[in-house]
Amino acid sequence: MITQTLATLPAVSPNQRAAILSADRTAQSHRHLLDDLPALNAVQVGGTPKADQLPSQFTVAAWNVERCLFPEETAAHLQSVSPDVVLLSEVDHGMARTAQRHTTEAMASALGMTYAFGVEFHELGLGGATERSYCTDATNSLGWHGNAILSSVPFERTALIRLDDHGHWFCTDSGAADPEQPRIGGRMAIAAVVPTDRGLVCLVSTHLESNADAAHRFGQFQKLLQTIDEFAPGLPVLIGGDLNTGNHIPPAFDWRDETLFGLAESQGYDWGFTAPGFTTRPSLITPHPERQMKLDWLAGRKLTPLETGIVTSISKDGKPLSDHDCVWSRITFKD
Repeated sequence: MITQTLATLPAVSPNQRAAILSADRTAQSHRHLLDDLPALNAVQVGGTPKADQLPSQFTVAAWNVERCLFPEETAAHLQSVSPDVVLLSEVDHGMARTAQRHTTEAMASALGMTYAFGVEFHELGLGGATERSYCTDATNSLGWHGNAILSSVPFERTALIRLDDHGHWFCTDSGAADPEQPRIGGRMAIAAVVPTDRGLVCLVSTHLESNADAAHRFGQFQKLLQTIDEFAPGLPVLIGGDLNTGNHIPPAFDWRDETLFGLAESQGYDWGFTAPGFTTRPSLITPHPERQMKLDWLAGRKLTPLETGIVTSISKDGKPLSDHDCVWSRITFKD
């Protein structure tokens, strides 16, 4: 668990980049590189909150915004549910495909919120063919890609929780590494404790592994739950994000085959914060998905869902803002 906060994440130096490109594609090498990058070992905090504390009933939205090509439009699209907290995954910071923008900061500014951002991956490449078509430059200015929490109230404390450090997308024996696009980092979560008029609550934005099986995601979620208990002992918790449920579980790719649901329930979590229905669709970056899937979830402990829903990622003018729809819930405290 990483609790250091920074106002700005330091860029990768030319020497660090050269070390990444020349490194052996092993877990040991990856861990050394990961430790050597300050930006992957801190939470960036910025923005301005609009209130001192959340009310006893508040709305949380969780959305994988698929790089966040259109931050302001994405923020405006969320206004239909008036979220007090937004849990984001797949947000870019200093990537050519999103015009080198800090997309989390742009969304926070548009919504009048504070933010906590953490790096999932440092990407040296520009992405796939459809992503490259959006690139404004030949290189990334920073190459950060990660998760974030937007909040209408200030953070009491924050943490970055790394769910793996072995280099799943870096090591040649992992089955997921791309030899042409080395990436440092791994799946992770951002956790934050915020004040409400009923006391403190812990909010968590996470993204589990897509290129793995149910057992792998079970291990990641188990580590996440254990670390949340260390970070926010005894507090009500709301976890949201893209859990990649059903990915790489052929032939049906059915979310019901995942074992992490039972794990969470055994520790007092309730999945009733998630509305029924699939959450993926074709998008500008992913124009031809092979299947509809239910990947995005909200789960809570010591909290009660009052209302749940799914917001389509199709904007009012017909533009797909992401290949994921947004899940949301209006929440209160258990008596």
